Amino acid sequence: MSRFPELVDVVARLRAPGGCPWDREQTPESLRACLLEECYETLDAIDRGDPQALREELGDLLLQIVFQAQVASEADRFVLEDVIADVIAKMVRRHPHVFGDATVADSAEVMRNWSRIKAEERASRGEAADPSILSGLPPALPALHAAARIGEKAARVGFDWPSPTAALAKVREEIAELEEALASGTPARIEHELGDALFALASVARLAEQSPEMALRQALTRFGRRFRAIEAAVRESGRDIHSLTPDELETLWTEAKRAEPA
Repeated sequence: MSRFPELVDVVARLRAPGGCPWDREQTPESLRACLLEECYETLDAIDRGDPQALREELGDLLLQIVFQAQVASEADRFVLEDVIADVIAKMVRRHPHVFGDATVADSAEVMRNWSRIKAEERASRGEAADPSILSGLPPALPALHAAARIGEKAARVGFDWPSPTAALAKVREEIAELEEALASGTPARIEHELGDALFALASVARLAEQSPEMALRQALTRFGRRFRAIEAAVRESGRDIHSLTPDELETLWTEAKRAEPA
C-alpha cells in the first residue's frame, strides 16, 4: 500500500491552486455521474472475466472515492482517514463471529446479525430510523437489483418461497394476470401486473442464487451481439435491413444464434 499516499497526493495536487481547472471545478454533485459510470464499468469488467480491465476499472473507482474525500476535506467535512477508520470499525463491529466471541451457524445467521447490529447502530446515533426491515435501500438502486434486495430482507424473517421452483409458480400466476390485463387494454392495470411479474421473476433469480440485474445485462449483451450479426449479414448481402420481412429477420436471428460458441 506504499503507493496509496501517492494517489492521495496526486488528487490533492489536481485540486490545488495551479492544478487542473476541470478537477478544481468539480463538486460531489457534479461527480455523481462519473461515480455511477465507473461502478458500471467495473461490473462490466467482472462480467467479461477480464482481469486487466478489472484492474483498470477498480483504479478508476478508487480514484472517485479519493476524489470525493478530497473535496470533503477541503470543505472541512471529513478527511480520507475518517472514511477508512469508519469502514474498519463497521466491519469489525458487524462481524462479532470473526473479531469477537460470537458464533454463527451459517451465512443466513450472519445476515440476521448484520441487520440487528445495523439497527442498533442507528438507535445509538439517535436516528429516527424506519423500523421496517425493508428500510435502508437507496432509492436510486436499479429496480431489478432493488427487487432482489427487498426479497432478501423479507426472507430474513421467513417471508419467502421455499425454492426457485415455488417462486416460478408465482411467475406463472402473475403472467396469467398480465395476459388478462393486456386483454383489458387498461394501461394502469397492465403496468401493475407487469411489475408484479417482474418482481416474481426477480425472486426466482434470487432463490436460484443469481442476480436478476446481471442476468438481464448479459441478456442485453447477447441480444446486441446477435442483432449486430444480423446487420452485418444484411450489409454483406447488399440489402436494406428495413426491407426485410419479420420471417427473414427471424431466420437471420436463428443463424446468428447458431453461429455463437456453445
